[in-house]
Amino acid sequence: MRALVIGCGYLGRRVAALWLREGMQVSALTRSPANAAALAEQGIEPIVGDVLLPETLRTLPSADVTLYAVGYDRHATASKRDVCVRGLSEVLQQITPNVGRLLYVSSTSVYGQDAGEVVDETSSTSPQTEDGQIVLAAEATVRQVCPVGVATVLRFSGIYGPGRLLRRIEAVRSGEPINANPDAYVNLIHVDDGAAIINRLARRETIEPTYLVTDDRPVRRREYYSLLARLVGASEPVFQFEANASRAAGLNKRCSNARVKSELGDVWRFPTIETGLPHAVGAPAI
Repeated sequence: MRALVIGCGYLGRRVAALWLREGMQVSALTRSPANAAALAEQGIEPIVGDVLLPETLRTLPSADVTLYAVGYDRHATASKRDVCVRGLSEVLQQITPNVGRLLYVSSTSVYGQDAGEVVDETSSTSPQTEDGQIVLAAEATVRQVCPVGVATVLRFSGIYGPGRLLRRIEAVRSGEPINANPDAYVNLIHVDDGAAIINRLARRETIEPTYLVTDDRPVRRREYYSLLARLVGASEPVFQFEANASRAAGLNKRCSNARVKSELGDVWRFPTIETGLPHAVGAPAI
């Protein structure tokens, strides 16, 4: 079985490692020659290219399954819309005739609900933030370009794990005030669980067109940071939040993983932050 990873970063490289261990032939697109060398050492066939440069995408191989997990680099010179929508379109135009299944990593930012509502795959998507609107436009691009039954959209909640938390540990230890609503819900998924879910879905004979990938329990932001502070030996976190001035649409919802759980069973190694955060804090970054 041949696999292709577009965006072999924090999440993508973990999926690639799982696929390698299961005997799949894995290729990955990267912009960096240095990263290409690192991928080759892991047994991944590197392809140096850029989603915004169509001429560099012509050697992308055919694949039984393709994971598209391109994140936006805040230091990039291109706009987020260019990378997430135009770049995606360039890749899809190249690979769609030669891919058996496409798994596209999206985000729960497509939901605009902000009053603590429970959302799932059937909930309305009316993002009020620019980031959410860009992500929704990218999803529309996937639906438009890919034939019916080929693409599945995976709406990930906030990905965390070793080396990647909502806030730097140094900032928590120093007691820097947090400018966010402590009573709003945050939705999370440990990166290892996200990779495992992608792997399981890639191997299923039939899957739905959309999945919401999140852990078992949304938590209020205060609970998250209080646990993180205890784990790193810091004082109780301090919040600075002006409800009228800082309230952001789409940042207070509760995401449901019921569809994934009904199809895959209880596959989470870290179903809540009580198990996931200690692992994220104690494990070395990779």
